[in-house]
Amino acid sequence: MEHIKDIIYAASHGILDSLRGFFLIFTLDREIELQRSLKREHKNKSARRPQTSSSNSVKEKQEEPRILHRTLQCSLLNGGVFCLSIFAFNGIILPLIEALLTFSFSFRGQLNAAQWVWSWTSPVLSATFSTLWILPLFLLSKFVNCFWFQDIADAAYKYSRGRPQLLPSVSKMIADMLFSMVIQALFLVQAMVMGLLPIAVFNGLLSMLHMCLLYSLYSFEYRWFNEGWELPKRLTHIENHWPYFFGFGLPLAILTSMPSSTLVSGCVFSVLFPFFIVSGNEAQPTTKAKYVINLFANYPLRLFSPVVALANTIFNRTIGRSRSA
Repeated sequence: MEHIKDIIYAASHGILDSLRGFFLIFTLDREIELQRSLKREHKNKSARRPQTSSSNSVKEKQEEPRILHRTLQCSLLNGGVFCLSIFAFNGIILPLIEALLTFSFSFRGQLNAAQWVWSWTSPVLSATFSTLWILPLFLLSKFVNCFWFQDIADAAYKYSRGRPQLLPSVSKMIADMLFSMVIQALFLVQAMVMGLLPIAVFNGLLSMLHMCLLYSLYSFEYRWFNEGWELPKRLTHIENHWPYFFGFGLPLAILTSMPSSTLVSGCVFSVLFPFFIVSGNEAQPTTKAKYVINLFANYPLRLFSPVVALANTIFNRTIGRSRSA
């Protein structure tokens, strides 16, 4: 019973930490600007060059992206353009074309013919719309989101922790990012497989647990990467402190599971994810509820171990063979 209370406490603490970004993101830009102005004043007093420092401040202000501005751009692209275009096509354009088709055939008393024509016209229109609009816009949004998410994470990290402490070599950074992408893709497949298990209720809960941990990894990975954490350390940290990270990823997992369409779910994720990046950057899971985290460090949940073993096997049989050849 005591362990259940500890799980609930850690999970609720993670939920509260995950929601902080929705409030902090509106004040971070002002605090970052205040922090920069204080640094400029300190430099002016020490160097006594107000003109040079002011010109540098203008240049810095132009180069540094604003967190709220990047968040609004993500919302506009993913929610305002991508998601609304899907709703407009399925909710307005297709019904309008169907109504016009039915109306034109009704004069001739050929309603059956109208239904037959619409049965093959609708899939053709949907396939054309998906090919010419949805797919290019989806790829564009994913490409642009990578840069915008990184800008938000870097700006938030510099404000709270200063200069990033990255991995020692470029090759190590590239290898870590590639391996992380493979692990995340395999873990997503594992989550889907868990949802297909023939066990009522339990399969949904197990799949939700996977998605919560995966979204927590997404949210914290920018911060941990800037702190120089390698992928094994990031995964072990989540597995050891799984109650907290389950609660942290729960709001985003619930909100993205509501839409029936996978594309709309992806839009919801892209709109909300910047807030969780800020939340992950400002959260302190290793100091808050310390006794709870130390308790569950003795009972890790090794959900990432199967995909890590599979990814190692894939890399050893592909890259390892090519190197030996």
